[in-house]
Amino acid sequence: MGIYEELKARGLIAQVTDEEEIRNMVNAGRAKFYIGFDCTADSLTAGHFMALTLMKRLQQAGNQPIALIGGGTTMIGDPSGRTDMRKMLTREDIDHNAECFRRQMERFIDFGEGKAQMVNNADWLLDLNYVELLREVGACFSVNNMLRAECYKQRMERGLSFFEFNYMIMQSYDFYYLFQKYGCNMQFGGDDQWSNMLGGTELIRKKLGKDAHAMTITLLTDSQGKKMGKTAGNAVWLDPNKTSPFEFYQYWRNVGDADVMKCIRMLTFLPLEQIDEMDKWEGSELNRAKEILAFELTKLVHGEEEAKKAGAAAKALFAGGADNSNMPTTTLTDADFTDGKITVIDLLVKSGLCTTNSDARRTIQQGGAVIGEEKVSDVKAAVEEARFGGDGLILRKGKKNFHKFTK
Repeated sequence: MGIYEELKARGLIAQVTDEEEIRNMVNAGRAKFYIGFDCTADSLTAGHFMALTLMKRLQQAGNQPIALIGGGTTMIGDPSGRTDMRKMLTREDIDHNAECFRRQMERFIDFGEGKAQMVNNADWLLDLNYVELLREVGACFSVNNMLRAECYKQRMERGLSFFEFNYMIMQSYDFYYLFQKYGCNMQFGGDDQWSNMLGGTELIRKKLGKDAHAMTITLLTDSQGKKMGKTAGNAVWLDPNKTSPFEFYQYWRNVGDADVMKCIRMLTFLPLEQIDEMDKWEGSELNRAKEILAFELTKLVHGEEEAKKAGAAAKALFAGGADNSNMPTTTLTDADFTDGKITVIDLLVKSGLCTTNSDARRTIQQGGAVIGEEKVSDVKAAVEEARFGGDGLILRKGKKNFHKFTK
């Protein structure tokens, strides 16, 4: 089985142009492909996993990845899948985020001479002359076709700014530039990006001729990828300072029964033969599958030692709570207490188990907050400062989300 057939068997491929040519190039290790990452935050999230693991798989098969940092396109913001315009970031914020992305990607991808490349589209997009750009590529885009694109249609009723309308042209220009400058012959992205990506393929062929070998593949991200990276209203970050290895492990340990095998197939590097056997598992065996998923992905991001610690901590908690040393912990200060107490609502928000006071209030009202072994039923409940001494106090939301507080 070639790597292209493996990608299909793992359920990763959604739409392609020139499938036979793509199959041959990828299987022969002749694809030089890019995936773009707009740097809207200072960390990648679990939602980027599919792209990162794809780059790793293809590199291992001899293909050459280009990680495109969107220092330029982030200044506009992709309207796809959004109901409002993104917050505009400063150039300094974008540069900082881009550097954070670089450090995290280096844990997945092998960069260096003759290996993977990392480039930033700010290097060419920010120097473009507007009139020259219109003359060079403007005639290649039909406004009618652009308005029919799914990424724009869903925003038309609420309002689509001309600012955002340019995003497709910028993204298309990226592929055009990379094709000429770096010999990039393929682009990968989410299936919600199909219109934007196809624009780049068509631009290359219109400018350089129909024989220009520029191809597009989109991944099945609408159904699964968009669900990744969100839990309790917060992003699941790859930065351990934002999402600890334990929290990261717990997120994947808590995926739904219907999604666990899909995640294992798409995101882990376990052999397909082993996954096919696991597909037969049901009932309590699915919990074992979730532990395997959580371990494999935590190992990829945080290393095997941290994955083992997180797994041991999770098992200890579910077994009755022996080792909680690797549990996410917040150390409280005197300023956190009023008259020697702190409310449970404040604890839920400080822990990140709830995003707002309203969210915390609902959690308590629905019986989802537990301190130690005691369920909290009063939204005005508070905890005495003395209870945070010694080994600390454990707060639980639902059955599976834990946080420790010390003082």
